[in-house]
Amino acid sequence: MVKVREDQPLTSSGKVDIQQWLARLQEDVRLRDPDRLAQACEWAQKLEDEAPDTHRVRSGPRSSFRMGLEMADILGELKLDQTSLEAAVLYRSVRETLITPQAVEKRFGSEVASLIGGVLQMAAISQPYTPNNTMNQHNQQENLRKMLVNMVDDVRVALIKIAERTCALRQVKDAPLEKSLQVAREVSDIYAPLAHRLGIGQIKWELEDLSFRYLHENDYKAIAKLLAEKRLDRDRYITEVMDTLKQLMEAQHIHHYDVSGRAKHIYSIWRKMQRKKIDFSQVHDIRAVRILVPEVTDCYTVLGIVHSRWHHVPNEFDDYIANPKKNGYQSLHTAVFGPESKVLEIQIRTFAMHDEAELGVCAHWRYKGHDTNAKSRSYEEKIAWLRQVLEWQDEVGDFSDLREGLNSDVAPDRIYVFTPDGHVIDLPRIATPIDFAYRVHTEIGHRCRGAKVNGRIVPLTYTLKTGQQVEILTASKGGPSRDWLNPNLGYVRTSRARAKIQAWFKYQARDQNVEEGRVLFEREMRRLDVEGLDLKQLAQAVNYVAPEDMYAALGAGDLRIGQVLNQAQQLFGEHDDQEQLDRLLAKPRRQPSKANKSDITVLGVGNLKTSMANCCNPVPNEPIVGFITQGRGVTVHRQDCPNILQLRVDEPQRIIEVEWGEQAQTRYPVTIEIQAWDRSGLLRDVTGLLGNEKVNVLAVNTLTDTDEGIARLRITLEVEGLEALGRLFSRIQQLPNVTEVRRLRDANPGKSSRQGGA
Repeated sequence: MVKVREDQPLTSSGKVDIQQWLARLQEDVRLRDPDRLAQACEWAQKLEDEAPDTHRVRSGPRSSFRMGLEMADILGELKLDQTSLEAAVLYRSVRETLITPQAVEKRFGSEVASLIGGVLQMAAISQPYTPNNTMNQHNQQENLRKMLVNMVDDVRVALIKIAERTCALRQVKDAPLEKSLQVAREVSDIYAPLAHRLGIGQIKWELEDLSFRYLHENDYKAIAKLLAEKRLDRDRYITEVMDTLKQLMEAQHIHHYDVSGRAKHIYSIWRKMQRKKIDFSQVHDIRAVRILVPEVTDCYTVLGIVHSRWHHVPNEFDDYIANPKKNGYQSLHTAVFGPESKVLEIQIRTFAMHDEAELGVCAHWRYKGHDTNAKSRSYEEKIAWLRQVLEWQDEVGDFSDLREGLNSDVAPDRIYVFTPDGHVIDLPRIATPIDFAYRVHTEIGHRCRGAKVNGRIVPLTYTLKTGQQVEILTASKGGPSRDWLNPNLGYVRTSRARAKIQAWFKYQARDQNVEEGRVLFEREMRRLDVEGLDLKQLAQAVNYVAPEDMYAALGAGDLRIGQVLNQAQQLFGEHDDQEQLDRLLAKPRRQPSKANKSDITVLGVGNLKTSMANCCNPVPNEPIVGFITQGRGVTVHRQDCPNILQLRVDEPQRIIEVEWGEQAQTRYPVTIEIQAWDRSGLLRDVTGLLGNEKVNVLAVNTLTDTDEGIARLRITLEVEGLEALGRLFSRIQQLPNVTEVRRLRDANPGKSSRQGGA
C-alpha cells in the first residue's frame, strides 16, 4: 500500500513549509531543478490564499494546494519525473479555475500544460453513473476503456489521474454517502484495474481496499476484525520465520538480501473467498514473507533452500519469472507448511523485479536519467500505454471482440461522449447531436429538436468531440425533419441514424409521403427556376414508374433531391433540342482549354493556347504553374522548375495558377438571388462560402431596403450543373439570417457593386 505520510510540514504561521516538504520529497525522487518545483508550489499556495470564500466552501476540507502536494507525494513515491510533479501541484488550481492552462504554459512550458490538459480531459469519466442500469455494465466499462485509449497519449497523464483519484478516495470519508459510493465505484471499476494493468502494485492495493471499504462495508469490517484478532500471533510467527530464513541464507553465503513480512490486503482476501467459495480460515496466504536477492540465479537458490527446510503445498507453486504475467510482473510464489505446520506463502524475486512490481511503468523513470527529448519519450510511453490497456479486459470483463476491435479502439475515427446520466456512447468522429440521439434511443432521435453540449446550446449540425456531455432537447410528439436526410446540410452523418429516419418516413401514410415529396420537389424546382420538365420521363430515369412514386420516395427519404437533379441534367443533356438544354442552363460561358500533346485538361487559362515546358516536362498530377509568353500562349511548368522559380522573381505578373483536370468540365454562368435579413458581415459570409466551395464569381450586386431591413444579393457565378447548384443553395440557406435562395432567369450580370448595409 502507498505510504500514508504525515500531513505536510507547517511553519509557525500555519502555512505549508515548502522547503521542508521539498526536502522530504527528495528522499524518494531526484529533482533536476528543486527551485522550479518550489515556484510551482508557491504559485499554487498564493492562488489558494487569494481565492474567494466560495472556492474554499466548494473545495471542502482539503485545499486545492495541499491536495496538489499530496498528489506530488504519491507520484514521488512512484519515481515520476519533475515535469509530472509540477503538473500535479498545479492541476487542482487549474481544475478549480483559479488559473488558466494558458497561464501555466506561459510560466512552466507546454509539456506541463499538456499533462494538465490530458488529466482534465480524463476527468470526464468522473461523471456519476449507476452500474445497475438498463445499459449493460460490461459495455459501459468497455466504452470507458476505449475512451481512455482514445484520450491519453502520454502514460504520465494516467498516472497523475490515478494519484488524484487516490487522494479523492482518501478524503471521501467526510463526504455524503452518495458521493463516497460514487467515487468508490468509479475507482473500483476504472482506476484500480488500470493501476493493476500498469503494474503499480502499491497504489492498486490501496485503491482496492479503500473502495471495498465503502462498497462492501460489512464484509470489510468482518475481515478487518478477523485480521486484527490474529495480528499479534501472526506478527510473532512472521518474525520467527524471517529469522530462520536469514540464518539459512547466511549459511549458504548469500549476504546481499532483504527479507520482509507482509499482510495480505483485505480486498484480496475477500476476492479469494468469493472466487474459491471458502471461508476466512481456509485462506492460506494470510501469512506471507518476501525475499529479495540480486540475481535471478539467487532466486532459484533461495527456492531450493526454502523447499529443503519446509514441505511445499501441492499445486501451490508459480514461476512468474519464466512465465511473467501479462503486465510484466515477475516473481517466484510458493506455499509451504512452515513452523507449527501452518501454511506460509513465500515470494522470491530480484530487487529490480520488486521495483517493477511496486512501481510498474513508473519504474522506468528511475533508469531513464534526464532525457529531454519529449517527443521520443512520448512515443515510447504511448506504446507502453497501449500494450497495458489492451490487456485490461482481464479485470473489467471478457470482451470477445477485443482483438477484432483493436483497430477501432486505437484508430482516430471514434469519439466517446456522455449522456446526462454519465453513460459513455461511442460514435464515429464525424457524428452530430442527431446521430447521438439515435444512438441512445430511436424515439429520442425522432423527437429531437435541439441539443446542449456541456450545458451550452449548439446547432444540430455541431460535430461532437470526445469527453463532451450531450443532452438532447425533445418535443412531446412529432417526427424527424426531411431536411435531416439532405447530406448537404450536415445534420446526419451516420448510416445508423439515416436508416432510422428513412424507416420512420416509410411507415408514414403514402399520401403524406407523396405530398411531402411533391412539396420538396417543387420547392427545389422553383429555387432553380426549372420549368417544363417531362415528369414521367424524369421519374423513369430515377427508376420509378410514375411521378407519384418518385414523390413518395422523396417524401420517405429513399430518394435524394440531388439524385433527381443529376438525372434531370443527364436526361436533357442527351436531347438534340438545344433550346431546351439552353433553357435548363444557359449556354456555356467557356470550356477549359487543353494542353498540347496531352489529353489532360489544364484549368484556369481561359482560351489561351497552352504548351508544356521542355525544360521540366510536367506530367499529369504533378504540381504545375503557368507562365504567359509573348505570342505563344501559356507555357506550363512544374512548380519546382528552376526556370519558373527565377521567372517568379523576374516577372511575377506573368505567372498564373493552373491545375490538371481529369476531364473537360463545362461550366455554366448562373445568376442567383439571396434574400436575407440585413446584418453586418452578410456579404463577407456569402463570398467566403463561395470561396470555400471553389465557385468562380463573375459579378456581385447588393441592394438593401433599410426600411424593411431586407438585403438582396444578386450574384452571377459559374456551376457545373443542376446538382452542384442545388448543393450550393443548401449551403447558402444555412447561413444566419438567409431566408431564401433562388435562381434568376435572363438576368444580365452587372458590374460588382455595393449598396446599403448588406
